[in-house]
Amino acid sequence: MPLYLKSAPTKSFTDTAQADVAESVRTVIDEIRHGGDAAVRKYAEQFDKWSADSFRLDDAQIAEIMAGLDPQVIEDIEFVQHQVRTFAQAQRDSLVDIEVETLPGVRLGQKHVPVQAAGAYIPGGKYPLTASAHMTIITAKVAGVPRVVACTPPIRGEIPAATVAAMKLAGADEIYILGGIQAVTAMAVGTETIAPVNMIAGPGNAYVAEAKRQLFGEVGIDLFAGPTEILIIADDDADPFLTAVDLLSQAEHGPESPAVLITTSKALGEKVIEHIDRLLPGMSTKDYAGPAWRDWGQVIVVDDIDEAYALADTFAFEHVQVFTAQPREALEKMHDYGALFLGENTCVSYGDKVIGTNHVLPTLGAARYTGGLWVGKYLRTVTYQEILEPSSSAQLGEVCGRAARVELFEGHARSGDARVWRHAGRSFGWIEDAVGAGAGAR
Repeated sequence: MPLYLKSAPTKSFTDTAQADVAESVRTVIDEIRHGGDAAVRKYAEQFDKWSADSFRLDDAQIAEIMAGLDPQVIEDIEFVQHQVRTFAQAQRDSLVDIEVETLPGVRLGQKHVPVQAAGAYIPGGKYPLTASAHMTIITAKVAGVPRVVACTPPIRGEIPAATVAAMKLAGADEIYILGGIQAVTAMAVGTETIAPVNMIAGPGNAYVAEAKRQLFGEVGIDLFAGPTEILIIADDDADPFLTAVDLLSQAEHGPESPAVLITTSKALGEKVIEHIDRLLPGMSTKDYAGPAWRDWGQVIVVDDIDEAYALADTFAFEHVQVFTAQPREALEKMHDYGALFLGENTCVSYGDKVIGTNHVLPTLGAARYTGGLWVGKYLRTVTYQEILEPSSSAQLGEVCGRAARVELFEGHARSGDARVWRHAGRSFGWIEDAVGAGAGAR
């Protein structure tokens, strides 16, 4: 039986359902749907204390904003975006169009076609979250999306310059200083000045997540998102200090972000708790990290590493770090996670900010059925069919007629019959009644 040195409840998808949030979001969506730009402006002023002649930045404004940044900021953005673009391109290259011949002259094909317009939501409000621009915009552009609209809110009444630079360098075609429900809704339904998109990607607060949830179906979305999650699997050899630091690195995302350690060593678990108790008071983000660790942090001791992997799968967390003697074992032994970080040389913070894999990942157990944002999310896998050989069309028509009539679909059956009549000269009573007994097939 697992030993809990620190326990906490485990969040689930249903825990995020808040009637007041849902109703507030529904009201804003309805007003923007009917009121367009005027409603967007109303809520930008109400929620973000932000107004402007135009929410969209033009090229001159963007150039001026970028010129005011430290060159090192631009250089770092370009470095990170190169990592993201390189991995995204490798993902795109792995998706190939196919065409096969299943019968003589019967060609079946598959193509990966990008959506024609995507919306990228880059959260802000308190901090400039440049990394979300890399993850949402670059991935869409590598997928081949011709129009990418990017929105980010002001930060304390100011344009987030570094985020704007990241959006521009990532390849955004339209950049708006617009946040929250109003940004997501404007992109989804369109206004007089913002043409609608086909899908929306990017993280956000509970209101943004609920807006995406309510608009899903009218537009596509990347995934349903909840608070950031981290789980670390550690054995006797793991470094307790690194483990503590990494748990807190994700707890600082918000007061409801779970941070869990599963370890085969009780001594290590106790040392990690001690380190966290010493580190937390000195963190500038302790107002978030403190409640997150207090209310949602867990330290669980198990008998062996196989039990650790099995228990970790039951959490199906967004991020899983593996601090064990043989971390690559997790690739075979684990199944339910958003992303794995193998060994102590890497960490979730690298995934969030610099390494190149996408940081928009499933939470709240969604890793049991979906992965995170990637090039494929912006692609529609479509199929096509072509029959060049008449005898193959007749063969399929024979089977189609029989199969459709088993299901009592007479119209489907007749589509098959008509091909048999045309290509094999077989007579059908319903065809003779329709076109005459003397009519012949072509």
